Amino acid sequence: MSSGGPSVTTDPALLLELKTRRPPSLLERAGCETWSVDFSPDGAWFAWSMGHGIVWVVAWPLDSVFSSPEIDRGDKSFSCGHPVWGLAFGPRPSKSQRIGGKASSRGSKKLLLATGLETGVIKIWNVLTGEAVMDLHGHEGVVRDLVFPQNGMLMLISSSRDKTLRIWDLAQKGKKVQVLSGHKDWISSCCVSSDCSMIASVGRFDRMVCLWSLRSYTFIKNLTGGTHKTLYLMSSCDFSPDGAMLATAAFSGSSWWIDLWDPYTAEKLATLLDIPGLYLYFPLYSQTFTLLVCVDRALRIWEPGKRGMVMQTKRDRESNGLCCNYHPQGGVVATGTRDGHVRFWRAPTVVPSLCHLCRSILRHSTSTYQIEALPLPKRISEYLTYRTIPERLKTCCSSSDDEEWESHTV
Repeated sequence: MSSGGPSVTTDPALLLELKTRRPPSLLERAGCETWSVDFSPDGAWFAWSMGHGIVWVVAWPLDSVFSSPEIDRGDKSFSCGHPVWGLAFGPRPSKSQRIGGKASSRGSKKLLLATGLETGVIKIWNVLTGEAVMDLHGHEGVVRDLVFPQNGMLMLISSSRDKTLRIWDLAQKGKKVQVLSGHKDWISSCCVSSDCSMIASVGRFDRMVCLWSLRSYTFIKNLTGGTHKTLYLMSSCDFSPDGAMLATAAFSGSSWWIDLWDPYTAEKLATLLDIPGLYLYFPLYSQTFTLLVCVDRALRIWEPGKRGMVMQTKRDRESNGLCCNYHPQGGVVATGTRDGHVRFWRAPTVVPSLCHLCRSILRHSTSTYQIEALPLPKRISEYLTYRTIPERLKTCCSSSDDEEWESHTV
């Protein structure tokens, strides 16, 4: 099994598509899905789980002219032996390390790739040498999500269908493990705030949105709480770049929505709604504060604070998306599909206002409670705590309407 060459289309938003070459006996069979994609912290590598236990890693951009006698920039294939449900590059450098220019993997041999398997095992690979570094054992169900915190440390957080999260110290070969228990069913997704103080996790069937302390490894609160009359499933979660908001995704029957929360006060700030019939898979914040959503057969991008979409791609009637991720420097979105392929989309450039930049810098190190304690005018306080976002952000667009689609494409 190998990676096929790039396929370029006339879709104005689609940059290219990488397709896998499979034997006819494996086509359209379960196990070929791309459940996870990721860019390396410096954006120099891209990895995707292409199905049947294979992870493919390619240098990015694909036409890169960078060469080094010490670094092999050729395509790399990792055979994990079992279906791969989650993957993540690491370690993730802190903001100060990125500013200091220490985040590049081009001249380093320490870029790791964690792969979460259906068996519950997590395999750690050295991407640049192609060697298996270690196996992490402990989970008793599918490892659905993996995250390296942005602190430059060899720490890995995993979530599993065994209802637990685990925090692994890779510097200790994974022997020192913290186990977080509290979910009542499968954990669909987990994420870490940019200041590395909190972990958020969502349970698919128990509908819990849990916050955990990454400093004391204790449970903080459940954002949903109470009893809900409507039966729905939780899909995913992610923090905003400054950590002041948490986005969670859910769907029920033929409708789906995204809730935006204040993780400090547990207040629901806004709800993003869409038309029935589309399922949400993965919300993600980019560094420019656009909310990225990979939905069913179309990619849609919103900017919180605006009522309309920033971008919508044309609906694909042949294969639906399962995951997506931004390039660290922006400009490109990668999506993985059910047939094991990966697509790269031209993401719109959103220039944040000076007001938002000031707010983001302040909120990175200041909690909502600290903001509310300051002697500020109400209007400024509400802006700093993101309470100025419209309560119900509604979108009215149809993926089958070409005219509507074209008005949202870049």
